[in-house]
Amino acid sequence: MNYQFSKTQIFHFLIANVLVLGIVAYASVLESTYPDFYYLSIQEDEYLEWSSFWAFLLAAAAYFRRATDYRQTTNKTPWFFYGITLFCFIVAMEEISWGQRVLGYRPPAYFLEHNFQQEFNFHNVVDTDYRKLALTLIIAGYGIGLPLAARLKILDHWFERIGIVAPSIALLPAYAGTFLLYVLYPWSHSGEWVELMLGLSFLFSAVQMPTNFDRVGPIKITAIAFAAVIGLGLASGAFSRAQRDAVPENLEAARIEVDALSRDFENGLARSRCNLHKRLYTFVQEYDQPGLLTGNYSGLQSQGLPQERAEFFLDPWNSPYWIRDRCDRQTNSRITFIYSFGPDRQRDSSRTEILGDDIGSIW
Repeated sequence: MNYQFSKTQIFHFLIANVLVLGIVAYASVLESTYPDFYYLSIQEDEYLEWSSFWAFLLAAAAYFRRATDYRQTTNKTPWFFYGITLFCFIVAMEEISWGQRVLGYRPPAYFLEHNFQQEFNFHNVVDTDYRKLALTLIIAGYGIGLPLAARLKILDHWFERIGIVAPSIALLPAYAGTFLLYVLYPWSHSGEWVELMLGLSFLFSAVQMPTNFDRVGPIKITAIAFAAVIGLGLASGAFSRAQRDAVPENLEAARIEVDALSRDFENGLARSRCNLHKRLYTFVQEYDQPGLLTGNYSGLQSQGLPQERAEFFLDPWNSPYWIRDRCDRQTNSRITFIYSFGPDRQRDSSRTEILGDDIGSIW
């Protein structure tokens, strides 16, 4: 493998690393200076999650292109590139739960019961420790270990013989920064930023192959790729916010169901916990609150509430109901509310108020 880079390539890799590592600086500024916007950014179906989706999806397309180039130039089956293509595509679709929240379909019962997010994705069914270990190994193995190993001639020749193509070692800072952020986890939901950084790192690794630069050039293609990811992420997030399914019957059903749930709490069928914020189904399971399965909310089944929605505490748009409990011991105050994300299927409410098109009840 040739490690001699031209000035253009050096500038290209510098830009790629700065763009990836700049995500850390951006997140740090938001978390420390604009906490409300940070809180908004990490929500499901916001620009951050959508940007991660587009980064991995475009990376899948770029790796597929690399697979085609590799097959044409070597007459070998590009199994390694096909594997990375499949990985990036699956990660992209897992990011958006295979379109569940966009389309509003109800996941199979298995995922409602065993996926703590009650969404149609597989990674949240896997034990958290195994999931973290897998992601750590992928970042360290592909982005750091593989390019370093390829510097050894004996391994480089072996990789070439069996069809393994390592990412450029010039992108090692991007992968190393992603790895450190994931290990250190300095802020709440740091993993959301890690996913975007990893998606961009994969994308930049794919487009750095010279055969992809014949017409555009490495610097331009990197800038275009980054702009596409962020632009599509912002546009998709805006579309998600604007998306409405405000069928009057669904709105009224949600209000009735939220009211029934709040009455169940007020009547003592369930007890909340201070400083709690969980999906209601998770709350019932973790804190053993069977009363909610037999109270006013459950009784709505006689009025048409589907059994599966009642069992898993889903709103009319097939998103989970949530409970939030905020206690302030200094002022001896407490706010508890049950809420639905509403027709747009994303959280608009703050820690103390029901906002946007969210539907809830505070007591």
